[in-house]
Amino acid sequence: MATEITLVLLNAQSADGTVRKQAEENLKQFQEQNLAGFLLSLAGELSNDEKPVDSRKLAGLILKNALDAKEQHRKFELVQKWLSLDVAVKGQVKTCLLQTLSSPVPDARSTASQVIAKVAGIELPQKQWPELIVSLLGNIHMVPVHVKQATLETLGYLCEEVSPDVVEQDQVNKILTAVVQGMNASEGNNEVRLAATRALYNALGFAQANFTNDMERDYIMRVVCEATLSSEVKIRQAAYECLVSISSTYYEKLAPYIQDIFTITAKAVREDEEAVALQAMEFWSSICDEEIDILEEYGGDFSVADSDIPCFYFIKQALPALVPMLLETLLKQEEDQDQDEGAWNLAMAGGTCLGLVARAVGDDIVPLVMPFIQDHIATADWRQREAATYAFGSILEGPSPDKLTPIVNVALEFMLSALTKDPNNHVKDTTAWTLGRIFEFLHGSTVETPIINNTNCQQIITVLLQSLNDVPNVAEKACGALYFLAQGFEDVGSSSPLTPYFQEIVQALLTVSHREDAGESRLRTAAYETLNEVVRCSTEETAPMVMQLVPVIMMELHNTLEAQVQKLVSDEREKQNELQGLLCGCLQVIIQKLGTSEPTKHAFMQYADQIMNLFLRVFACRSATVHEEAMLAIGALAYAAGPDFAKYMSEFYKYVEMGLQNYEEYQVCAVTVGVVGDICRALEDKVMPYCDGIMTHLLKDLSSNLLHRSVKPPIFSCFGDIALAIGENFEKYLSYAMPMLQSAAELSAHTSGADDEMIEYTNLLRNGILEAYSGIFQGFKNSPKTQLLIPYAPHILQFLDSIYMEKDMDDVVMKTAIGVLGDLADTLGSNAAALIQQSMSSKDFLNECLTSEDHLIKESAEWAQLAIHRAISV
Repeated sequence: MATEITLVLLNAQSADGTVRKQAEENLKQFQEQNLAGFLLSLAGELSNDEKPVDSRKLAGLILKNALDAKEQHRKFELVQKWLSLDVAVKGQVKTCLLQTLSSPVPDARSTASQVIAKVAGIELPQKQWPELIVSLLGNIHMVPVHVKQATLETLGYLCEEVSPDVVEQDQVNKILTAVVQGMNASEGNNEVRLAATRALYNALGFAQANFTNDMERDYIMRVVCEATLSSEVKIRQAAYECLVSISSTYYEKLAPYIQDIFTITAKAVREDEEAVALQAMEFWSSICDEEIDILEEYGGDFSVADSDIPCFYFIKQALPALVPMLLETLLKQEEDQDQDEGAWNLAMAGGTCLGLVARAVGDDIVPLVMPFIQDHIATADWRQREAATYAFGSILEGPSPDKLTPIVNVALEFMLSALTKDPNNHVKDTTAWTLGRIFEFLHGSTVETPIINNTNCQQIITVLLQSLNDVPNVAEKACGALYFLAQGFEDVGSSSPLTPYFQEIVQALLTVSHREDAGESRLRTAAYETLNEVVRCSTEETAPMVMQLVPVIMMELHNTLEAQVQKLVSDEREKQNELQGLLCGCLQVIIQKLGTSEPTKHAFMQYADQIMNLFLRVFACRSATVHEEAMLAIGALAYAAGPDFAKYMSEFYKYVEMGLQNYEEYQVCAVTVGVVGDICRALEDKVMPYCDGIMTHLLKDLSSNLLHRSVKPPIFSCFGDIALAIGENFEKYLSYAMPMLQSAAELSAHTSGADDEMIEYTNLLRNGILEAYSGIFQGFKNSPKTQLLIPYAPHILQFLDSIYMEKDMDDVVMKTAIGVLGDLADTLGSNAAALIQQSMSSKDFLNECLTSEDHLIKESAEWAQLAIHRAISV
């Protein structure tokens, strides 16, 4: 096989399907039967300059895929296989890869760069291949320019693959020196300079120490700013990408450079090619993001004199120059930007940045933007009208309602008129979007001065319903405006201003969903999302009309199922799947609305059998997205049906099993776990016959490497749901569930030094574990078998101690944790008294929760205090 690898690789790219398939099969067999030989052949092919470019490129790609994969478990498997290979084999592969960096063929060099970085990502953390960085740095001074270019590219990929803590600071300094020198204006070769600039982008995370040193930082910043002035457009773009990354990674170090950066970015936004101008603008969006985060974290309740607040107010200072620059970009629209889903251009980026500026500085932006709006909103040029409307819509989040309401009251009339009468689609699209923003941010129970009253409500609805007949992109934005209009009336109590128009709105949205062109601009999805929101926020007065909707939506769902029987082509099937998902989502909202309210529940439950039957048919279609939506709807139905749901279980149970085993589409698995909880709450001890099966799957899920970690916390809390439902019958699962909970608890207790994402996950995990303990204690309460739980109490108290000591739990965990302390005292009584008194922190923890400002935590703590008091005084 090794000798004919070239032919096989070329055949694997053949236009003839049979030839291609045979070649792919040969490669797969070679890999499975002789991994060492397979990797050596590929590395040999890649490094051999006599071979065709196409076979070399594919060899490199397959080599890369033999080392890395998207799915965590597959990646782990590939890494283990590589690490267990013979040292000599790995050495040969690595030699071939390094040799390829000096190949005259650019594609081969670039592929080799990526593969070297993948190997480094596996080996450097294991303290293997220590000579790699030294030999790469040795290449930097090589005479052939292409070797230098390939080496810099490799260093860039390497910094992307490995984490900074596996490279010694001394080597980090050398890498950065090589990269920054390669970027220097004195570097005559643009290919080298581009590779160096891209490499710096990946290496910035390594530069922590260098950015704290004034001289080194000044040098890096100077070289990056110089690169933004290069004659080569790709280098300018890459240099701005570096600046964007610096703005978020090293925000607190930017003050000395911000004036110069403003000058070069403003010039780029006004004069450079779009790709460069967009990155220059992204710098300011990124600064906004940083300042919004800082101000949100500190709640804005500090004075500028507070020296320890790390906000430099760069945006506030730049406002007088920044806002005019952004407003200019709004006039650079493209003719067809509304029709194109992923469209992104200077005008859109300018509006997005303007919106972020408004959130960063609040009221200060309004006087700077209003003159632009007044000058352009009624001109003959559509670009000016659209830009003025876009500017207005962009600044609605951030400034206070007091500042905006008077302006909006004047503008509303104008906007409604423009939405029906403006001759230009772009203007109508942006007007509908702006109305949606007005209703999202300035309408609702929290806004003191309502902008919608009985006089203008009818006009608003008439205009929006009329716009639902417009072209798809305008109709989709009108759906969005209706969505936020309905949402704003969610808390109005028994009578909503929308009630008189309810029937008409629902009918109009259903009509939209049947439009021939509803597939364009997400229109059908938007119509159903809006319908759901209108139903969700409706009042008791409209319940009879919601009831009339039930058979209509059921019929729609039935029709999609019938259509599927007719074996659709894949494009059609995808549309049907999407529609099924939307209809299941709609039924879920209706079930929650009608099935949980006493006046309508009885009438609604007449449909339960038919609805359940439809859902079971949906499952038989086997589409992941629909599966998820149908599961959620069944959860709602179980909640509404209560113990009566038992009659569906024998049919439904196989789909529960399918969901719990669905590791690939882990969201489906997570939703199924949630629905098991709903079923437990609905059926209580009637769920017993299914518990063995469910517990077996849940325990399997927990021990699996294949399942995404985000599903594990809900599985733990599901243990609590099952225990609550079946009480002391949970006894037979204790010896399996408790050790799982204990080891997860130990893992989650010590998180010092973890990043934000890890801390967030850890808190989810702790909460799941605590909910399991809580359910188990409450399930066993007042049963003769409570003594079975006594052996587990010391560990649980120790877990509570350790998370209290870590000081990084969020409010949700705090509330659950103090609740568990109460449950333990309540269920075990005097058996727990001594243990609680010995616990290191329960007293401090309890006192802290009793004085909490969060009334839910306080309530839980008061209950726990009572339970502990009872246990101790027995």
